[in-house]
Amino acid sequence: MLEHHVRDYISDKLSALGINSDPYGIELTIVFVSVVIGIAIIGHLVTHHIIVRTIKNVLHRTNEPLFDAFAKYKVLEKLTLLVPVMVLDLLIPLALGHYTLLSAIADKVLSISILVSFIRLVFALLDALNDVATFKGITRRMPVKSFVQLIKLFTFFVGLVVSMSILANESPVIFLSGLGVATGFVMLVFKDTILGFVAGIQLSANRMITLNDWIEMDSFKANGSVEEISLTTVKVRNFDNTVSMIPAYALVQNAFINWQGMSDSGGRRIMRSVNIDVNSIRFMTEDEIESLKGIRILREYLFEKSKEIAIFNEELDDIPHLGNTRQMTNVGIFRAYLAAYLRTNKDIHSYMLFMVRQLEPTPEGLPLQIYAFTNNTDWVFYEGVQADIFDHIYSIMPLFDLRPYQALSGHDAAMIGKSKG
Repeated sequence: MLEHHVRDYISDKLSALGINSDPYGIELTIVFVSVVIGIAIIGHLVTHHIIVRTIKNVLHRTNEPLFDAFAKYKVLEKLTLLVPVMVLDLLIPLALGHYTLLSAIADKVLSISILVSFIRLVFALLDALNDVATFKGITRRMPVKSFVQLIKLFTFFVGLVVSMSILANESPVIFLSGLGVATGFVMLVFKDTILGFVAGIQLSANRMITLNDWIEMDSFKANGSVEEISLTTVKVRNFDNTVSMIPAYALVQNAFINWQGMSDSGGRRIMRSVNIDVNSIRFMTEDEIESLKGIRILREYLFEKSKEIAIFNEELDDIPHLGNTRQMTNVGIFRAYLAAYLRTNKDIHSYMLFMVRQLEPTPEGLPLQIYAFTNNTDWVFYEGVQADIFDHIYSIMPLFDLRPYQALSGHDAAMIGKSKG
């Protein structure tokens, strides 16, 4: 064997120099081990200071996001650790070849060390690639982190099986075949992981959810932005800064609302009603209509409507009677006014549907609903626009001799009692 020839050669040279040395003695073995360790250290230094630095310089000039990700997770540094361990694994058994037990132990330890270093390198590489995918926006289209976690889990199990085969000095196939027996146990223990992975594929394939989407899921008290999609859970940052963790498969099995379509459309819906007291609804007189023509946005409507009604009434053969003729009502003019007001409001989206409509009357009055979209989806902006519109509605209603419905309060009852007293 090569080891024996090397030992004999070195022993002869030492004997020629007047140094007696046993070719298989402890002294020469220590020298061999020291030389091997020295070679491993030199290999590490060369890899770290020459090869790694060269790769870093190239990445820094050509791919800044990849360079930052590699630096964050020390991918190249973990790669350099493989070199000395591989050198030791190759040469230490030769240096300890005469010591069978020691050589076997060193070989197993170093083989497992290589495996652990390789798994750490794979984990760091996957984390770096996940960061790059996030930077490039790929994670918005597919749950990259779920796939990364799944590959990590698979790599860990493969590493565990290979480590056991190294320690037992058996083929990994034997251990892998034994996993078939434990399939049911694995399915039970990793049920959430398996369901989460399948759900992640469904969420990605159907584009149901992506990072930064605003989702609402009442069953998990979640209402906020998606911060993270992992193998088993979806992390949602709620608007009150609390965090909801939703099982990935729950998003497939249960109903939830994704508001991202609203955000992407550029318009946010206003759908709110004001209840009008039906006792305040009546026909308008000619003088009142003339007075309302002073409102610029109502002039065209009043002119066209008056003309239409006048033509209709002139064609009547019967004696003019209130029940026969057409008249304008205060609520009808008010509805036309609100439609014109929305049309001229710069904060209302002009290309999306907007209307003012009557809903079915209720014991609380006649609901007059505003249905429109703001041209900005920001929550604060939206609430401000909505409040301004209804502030104006309640303030302008008396001009049309309309009253909003309001249930009788204790203060109202007290005032009635005082008036009677």
